Amino acid sequence: MSALHALATRAFHGLDPEDAHRLTIRALRMGLGPRARGKADPALAVEIAGLALPSCIGLAAGFDKNAEAPDAMLAAGFGFVECGTVTPKPQAGNPRPRLFRLTEDRAVINRMGFNNEGLDAFSSRLSARKRRGIVGANIGANKDTRDRASDYVIGLTRLWGLADYFTVNISSPNTPGLRGLQTRAALEDLLGRLAEARAALPGAYPVFLKVAPDLKDGEVGAIVETVGAFGLDGIIVGNTTVTRTDLRSSHKREAGGLSGAPLMALSTQVLRRFAAANDKGLVLIGAGGIASGADAYAKIRAGAHAVQLYSAMVYEGPGLITRIKRELAERLRADGFSSVGEARGVK
Repeated sequence: MSALHALATRAFHGLDPEDAHRLTIRALRMGLGPRARGKADPALAVEIAGLALPSCIGLAAGFDKNAEAPDAMLAAGFGFVECGTVTPKPQAGNPRPRLFRLTEDRAVINRMGFNNEGLDAFSSRLSARKRRGIVGANIGANKDTRDRASDYVIGLTRLWGLADYFTVNISSPNTPGLRGLQTRAALEDLLGRLAEARAALPGAYPVFLKVAPDLKDGEVGAIVETVGAFGLDGIIVGNTTVTRTDLRSSHKREAGGLSGAPLMALSTQVLRRFAAANDKGLVLIGAGGIASGADAYAKIRAGAHAVQLYSAMVYEGPGLITRIKRELAERLRADGFSSVGEARGVK
């Protein structure tokens, strides 16, 4: 991280977290973000579901909800960027305050509630960008919709051809009842309708399912089986957690989803369970708690084909991606691996 970007990150910590985030997005749109030097280390390159990624380290959804700065984050060094969550209609989300820094825990709690500008604004921005680098769309359902599955079909259909891949987000804890879509009957209905819509669309783009890290053992196997049966390409493990363990911050009892360092162990444990159950050849993307190359390496060794991060940037800014890539490449070579693929799932 450059001294300038480090100074800006510290200055933003004096602001309300949501205001600081909006200023960060504006700065990125103005071209003030960090820029990676040179090409990514070839050891970090992977191919997942037909997508050639220059680096296995991606930006998770939630940072750029409205597809305002995907190219700025690609320029910062991320191997792929996921925008959203976007819903068919714009919605304000939950009342503020709804985003909290847990500084002592290097964590964040949010109860944003899918606040976003809707598909019209999102699709317009994706249409206007030059297609350089892999950008995904994370789709969700409006809070007041009567048919949640229909909202996902609308999002997939509207954005088809504008994004390089799609993530079906059924795991946010901040939309009442949304995680109920992870149950087998609801998931079969949702994925069946998405598969029908996908079959009628031209071309082919990968579709992933994003799940919670709070799943029970029996639910993991059922999700793998259902995702494979309906032809999705993979699973992102996972979203924020509703559990609270050994937190020190005064904000620890705030309602919402917890992310950041305390999520690392839980999300990696659930990732291992998905890897053990994965007899369908699904792509697994590990997310939750990554703040270093060692964290990314742990996800890969647990079975992840690629990884995503977001919350660590609250404390270190977008420039941390350069450090994480360097550390991961060093870890791989220190253990005798020449690529991420060689290390994946190796205990």
